[in-house]
Amino acid sequence: MAPSFWQIGIVVLIIFVLFGAGKLPRIMGDLAEGIKSFKKGMKDEKDGDDTPAKSIDKKDE
Repeated sequence: MAPSFWQIGIVVLIIFVLFGAGKLPRIMGDLAEGIKSFKKGMKDEKDGDDTPAKSIDKKDE
């Protein structure tokens, strides 16, 4: 069952009352930055080497 127009409107109204109109853009900006960081991390992990890096141990020298 999909939410109706009125249910979505009530949820949006409650969010505005709780957070206020001033804080909402900052919260959305922080959320967008988090999503960008997550996507960048996933891309870096996918593009990186699959071979483990050699550890340098000073005892072996």
